[in-house]
Amino acid sequence: MFSKIKTCTTAKEIWEKLTQICEGNDKTKENMLTVSKQKYESIKMREGETMVEFDERFSAFVTELNSLGKEYSNRELALKVMRALPREWDVKTMAMRESKDLNKIELHDLFANLKAYEFELQTRSEAGPSTTQTNKALAAETSEQCSPSKTEEQLSNDVMSLFVMKFGKFMRRTQNLSFNYNNAHKSDKLQLI
Repeated sequence: MFSKIKTCTTAKEIWEKLTQICEGNDKTKENMLTVSKQKYESIKMREGETMVEFDERFSAFVTELNSLGKEYSNRELALKVMRALPREWDVKTMAMRESKDLNKIELHDLFANLKAYEFELQTRSEAGPSTTQTNKALAAETSEQCSPSKTEEQLSNDVMSLFVMKFGKFMRRTQNLSFNYNNAHKSDKLQLI
């Protein structure tokens, strides 16, 4: 390094030379920024990755982009983190979008909230699965309808279809009961008149 700056005569020349050596010229910075943006846009939480690991990896990208002159708002960062999470996190991210002002939430607060949720999920999974009668019935019906060669997404769609079907039956039953109740009271009112 010294051999590259030993010909400089002023501190300003040394500083400019060191800056060019370490950061590169404008074209190099522009290329580095483009590559960093692409990495940022394609970031996803990896399978088996903990929230702590994802936080470190995501924060490193943000720091790199900041050093290259690209800054994102709190909202943009929060939304990017939420989109980078696996589908299992959809319920949590939807709740956070509804309940929090994403313009004001700091990145470290967002990750603290997600880490707490991850801890809660791990604690529940270690405690064992719930054995309620409803879960048993749903699991039995789902396993009857699902073949072992189906993918996770197909299984998820099957479970959702089953839920919609059961919900539809519930709504029809509820509407029939409501209709019968209202008709019974109308006839009582007519008899009183």
